[in-house]
Order: sequence, then structure tokens, then C-alpha cells
Amino acid sequence: MTDGESAEEAFRRWAGDRQLALLRTAVLLTGDHHRAEDLVQEALAKVALRWRRLADGSPEAYARQIIVRDNISWWRKRRNEVVADIPRGPDVPDIATAADRRMLLDRALAALTPRQRAVVVLRYYDDLSERDTAEVLGVTVGTVKSQTHLALRRLREAAPELADLLREEY
Repeated sequence: MTDGESAEEAFRRWAGDRQLALLRTAVLLTGDHHRAEDLVQEALAKVALRWRRLADGSPEAYARQIIVRDNISWWRKRRNEVVADIPRGPDVPDIATAADRRMLLDRALAALTPRQRAVVVLRYYDDLSERDTAEVLGVTVGTVKSQTHLALRRLREAAPELADLLREEY
């Protein structure tokens, strides 16, 4: 908080600055924009309730933790762990455009379990360290490493076209 700024004003400023980044994380975790918006709103409400304690710490890490945990809880309640079937062969679209690449990536992420998806999103989209990812997920660094390994293997299997594209670009 800055001098003269109330806790409520500080929270509103922080929430306005971080809402889109949190929404991006939630969309990548869920694959569903509406559910992602709900997760972010719930996380922001929980951060607001604890703002005085979180303001000088890591409110964004706490918000991410809420988003990830609430998404996993939602998934567990519905037991919808469905591994997406990614089309292969001649029916696979040319991934030349950014939109095609994004659709391929979304389908590949859908092939992951919620925990694997969370690890990939936090590590590679939000650029968190293994330690920070472990903290957000409430697991050990070793679990983050093993889930990352499994997730990347599943992504390579689910979307080899994406791996080929990345090799060309980098």
C-alpha cells in the first residue's frame, strides 16, 4: 500500500493489475473460459478477505493456489478425468497459423490430468520455479519434477506436430 491509500484501494489496484494474468492461468488450467472466470472471481474474493495479511506478502501466489486447488476440487467432484483423443495422421490440420497452433495446444493440454496441466501452466506459462510451483500446489519439488516429466511425455505423445513446430521455431 502506498501512503494515504486504503487497504480496499490497494486491493482494487492489485486486482485490476493482476486479473488478466490470473484469468490466463485459469483458462489454461480449465480449458473453459466461463469456469476460469468463476475461479478467478472466487480467488479474488478470498484474497480480498485476507488482503491485510497478504498485501505485504504474495497475494498472487495465494490467488494462484486457490485457482489451482478449486479447479482440482471441481474436477474431483465430477470425476471427469477424460484424456482427450488428439487426431493424428492425414486428418490433422496444418498448424501454420497461430490460431491452429493455439487449438492444437489447447487439445494437447486437455490430454493432461488436472495436476499435470497445473504443473505445465504454472511452470511454462506463468514461469514459476519448481519451488514456487510446489508451493502453489502444496506438494514437494520432487512431485513437481515427476509431474512435469509425465506431462511433457504425454504432450509429446498427444501432439507430436507441436513438438515438430517448436523445433522449427527455436
